[in-house]
Amino acid sequence: MMRNMAGKRLSLHGNEIYVEESGSGDTAVVFESGAGAGRTLWDAVVPLLGDVATTVAYDRAGRGRSGRAEPPQRIDDMADTLVALIEALAPNRVILVAHSMGGLIVRRAADKLAPSLAGLVLIDPTPETAPNYDDWAPTARKTDRILAVQQFLARSRPLMRVLTRSYGRMFAPATYDTMLREDFTPAGLTHTRHEIRAVASAITEFRSRPPELPTCDVTLITSSRANRLQSRNHDIIREYQRRYGESVGAHIEDADSEHIVPAERPEQVAAAVRRLLGG
Repeated sequence: MMRNMAGKRLSLHGNEIYVEESGSGDTAVVFESGAGAGRTLWDAVVPLLGDVATTVAYDRAGRGRSGRAEPPQRIDDMADTLVALIEALAPNRVILVAHSMGGLIVRRAADKLAPSLAGLVLIDPTPETAPNYDDWAPTARKTDRILAVQQFLARSRPLMRVLTRSYGRMFAPATYDTMLREDFTPAGLTHTRHEIRAVASAITEFRSRPPELPTCDVTLITSSRANRLQSRNHDIIREYQRRYGESVGAHIEDADSEHIVPAERPEQVAAAVRRLLGG
């Protein structure tokens, strides 16, 4: 199982970043997770690509096995670290695969990566222009309060197993156990709170200073289902995801999944990458 993989640490953009590489190929596929997740989000996807590409999954600064990030990172800081990672490990040809908040990071990073950027796969990305983000501050504060409670409760791993049982159903046991040790801990949830604040700031920043539209091929995968907490704005988010996809000429497809598409539909994610690889 992938959790036996040996990783390495790199000093990038002033941060110690933990990276896991596997597979082989002239093109590197680099994965960028959404808020609250690290390299383990991609455990079901990575093995499906090792025969056609070099895969790179990593923990952002402050998350998982990477070093602490001081001060808390902005989306632009995360993008700069991603660019440094690619320059170190994949300077010739890269495909970026991003989930949720990770879409903001890779879109900002894409500005600095041409001509090595061969494609983007955006999976249920955060569409900053959607009207439900016009006054997102109250939602961000409510989310922070929920995470603060979870941060306190995370002192008890048995309790966190109960609170995160949906992840236990979606991910393989070895992956889920790693998430419990790294992400669903007081330190991990503290960093998730920082990431949610970074998203809140990025909404305004992206609206006033949007990234350049990517010139590479783009695939956009949207989740067709929503859980109870996400259902209110699901249709709006899908609409604005599609609007962005149409603005860049993306190949757009639905996933029969809720938000965590890499866990529920890993074969679909891998197929999207393979199409960009030309095979």
